[in-house]
Amino acid sequence: MRTGRNHVRIGGAAGFWGDSALGPRQLLEGGDLDYLVFDYLAELTMSLLAAARRKQPELGYATDFIDAMRDVLGDALARGVRIIANAGGIHPQGCAAALRALAAQQGLAPRIAVVEGDDVAALLPALQAEGTALPAAVLSANAYLGALPIKAALDGGADVVITGRCVDSAVTLGALMHEFGWAGDDYDRLAAGSLAGHLIECGCQGSGGLFTDWEAVPDWANSGYPVVECRADGSFVLGKPDGTGGLVAPAVAAEQLLYEIGDPARYVLPDVVCDFTGVTLAADGPQRVLVRGARGHAPTPTYKVSATYADGFRSAAQLTIVGHDAGRKARRSAEAILARTRAMFSRAGLGDYTATHIDVLGAAEGFGQAVMWLAVAHPQRAALELFAREIAPAGTSWAPGTTGFGGRPAVSPAIKQFSFLLDKTRLQPVVHLPDGSQVRPTIPPGQAVTDGPMPQLGHTARADGGTRAETPTEAKDGWRSVPLIELAWARSGDKGDISNIGVIARHPDDLALLREQLTPQTVAAFLADKVGGPVTRYELPGIHAFNFVCEQALGGGGMASLRHDPLGKGMAQWLLAMPVVVPPGFTTRRP
Repeated sequence: MRTGRNHVRIGGAAGFWGDSALGPRQLLEGGDLDYLVFDYLAELTMSLLAAARRKQPELGYATDFIDAMRDVLGDALARGVRIIANAGGIHPQGCAAALRALAAQQGLAPRIAVVEGDDVAALLPALQAEGTALPAAVLSANAYLGALPIKAALDGGADVVITGRCVDSAVTLGALMHEFGWAGDDYDRLAAGSLAGHLIECGCQGSGGLFTDWEAVPDWANSGYPVVECRADGSFVLGKPDGTGGLVAPAVAAEQLLYEIGDPARYVLPDVVCDFTGVTLAADGPQRVLVRGARGHAPTPTYKVSATYADGFRSAAQLTIVGHDAGRKARRSAEAILARTRAMFSRAGLGDYTATHIDVLGAAEGFGQAVMWLAVAHPQRAALELFAREIAPAGTSWAPGTTGFGGRPAVSPAIKQFSFLLDKTRLQPVVHLPDGSQVRPTIPPGQAVTDGPMPQLGHTARADGGTRAETPTEAKDGWRSVPLIELAWARSGDKGDISNIGVIARHPDDLALLREQLTPQTVAAFLADKVGGPVTRYELPGIHAFNFVCEQALGGGGMASLRHDPLGKGMAQWLLAMPVVVPPGFTTRRP
């Protein structure tokens, strides 16, 4: 813990492996930072890293991190800015070795700490013997560690902390626990620090990226990466470097708060169970939002383990078709490709597809253009290699106006995800300190998530076959229908095959109307062609919002999905088109 510090400034420099190279330099030069944090590990990324390490044993980490450090490491050390990254993936020591080699080339000697202990692979045989159902071809299995190992690394003097799998927000919470000396049972502050990390863990999504009112967000080319200015009491201000593009406003922060969460009263993390239902967001000057009101409860006794496994192969093809009836031509082309290749499979003794999915994108009545999206899965690579060869013939065989063939589609393993809970006593995180010593932080045992005074706010329904349920307001004279976007902002995300859609009222006075009409039943019905499982609604009174958790919504999610939007990025946009009825005299809330 540092003494005498009133606040700590942390910049979120990367939201995923593949994020822009702009963030680290921009934040270092304009963010007035104490910490620069990087989040690289989406659930899918772990399987990609596992595949990379099988090909080259020295890999298995996010190589983008080393590229970023090539540009900013020297300046960060000179400015006293400490760096935390979960770039280690499945090979944290390999990442650290690559960074040491880079530092040596630049004449630098950063004190590097490494956090290990998230890899569950060695436990899988025992878990299977104990009755845990596991797939046959597991590629990776990693527990989501928390912030305590990161705190221990910083306590040990590290300039740079490299971890494997940890929860995204832990890279921020670990720094705050170190700086302010927050104890492991100071749950409200741990929840607040986790929320600070959650708001910056996705890079520019926390500062205007993907905002519903996208036209209000200036200068996309120079979008500012987010910064949190955190105080010892747990309150913090979300901002961005001066002079950058993007937008920081309460509605932007609300969208990111809701991104990829489930029950907002029970957001389960390794260090704390967060309750965000009472969080408030208020403008605190230009491009600044003051965040308060997070509450926390004791953590659970288990880690979430995210595992991936191979299950056959997949391929996806695209064609552009223009002219009259482009959409109908695109669909018929896809159906013809499936019929032709199925006949070929039968003759070759390859069996049928295990799954197929057709999307027609951009179709319009009459003259227009459409993109055919055809994705397929099969147990055998040879079958999909045959499929890949049968896309190009559409350019001369069938629909007039067929164009836009971008080359033979790739065939790749179908990587699926599954999760399970693991007692925390089964793992022991290890921190390798810069001086060569090791520490093993004590992890609190936790308690059952149902303990404690946490509210029950969820209501669940299933789709009713696609007919939108009528609401009482539709019968009132003078009321009219408008799309939901006139009254609300929304943001969607994914967790495996679950998509969550956060909906925030543009004006608090509209919350009751939205509560009446956006029921789990009506949302499930409106999205019935996309959501196959139950829909649960949770309420966040502090920000006048709802969170809809939609199960069986993404065709398996990630690399297992055959859908054009496997990560649910478009789900909120679909829901914003849902009709709602408004009273006489209603004026749109959109700017």
